[in-house]
Amino acid sequence: MPHHASAVYALDEMALEITLVVLGAAALLLALVGCVLPILPGPIIGWVSLLLIFFAGGAELISVPLLAGMAALALAATVTDQILPAAASKQAGAGRAGVIGSVVGMILGMIFFPPFGLIVGAFLGALLGEVVFHKENEHPFRSAFAVLRGTLLATVVKLAVTGVFAVVFVQRAISLFG
Repeated sequence: MPHHASAVYALDEMALEITLVVLGAAALLLALVGCVLPILPGPIIGWVSLLLIFFAGGAELISVPLLAGMAALALAATVTDQILPAAASKQAGAGRAGVIGSVVGMILGMIFFPPFGLIVGAFLGALLGEVVFHKENEHPFRSAFAVLRGTLLATVVKLAVTGVFAVVFVQRAISLFG
């Protein structure tokens, strides 16, 4: 291969690496948003950032077993996100309306009154869901607090897992270009 061709190949390879790292960084930012917005699977999107850094630098940067372990962690956090609010609400006698109200309230609170609207909105949404749609519940405040507690705990788990992904991603990106 002539010298010119190898230089072009090296530039193309570097452009691909940079593109994958930038896409991975964007995925991480989206993942962090997804940890708070129940619409997006934050930990799964965070894991995609690790997959992108893997494709940028190969197994020298991130091993396949580590990638697989991180995938399991992302799945566990996602399942936890589905189970914790429901389990907490069921334990306190809340109905499905309380959980749905919590999610809707969280989204609306985050949009209109960030960042504390997230917490207040989740509580008020759960309470409204219980009072309006689950009238037989004699303790709507207790149920709303339980839904809020489960939702916040699930959010903390998702943020922690995604934070681990962010640390691994940044370390690997630095070693790729450092």
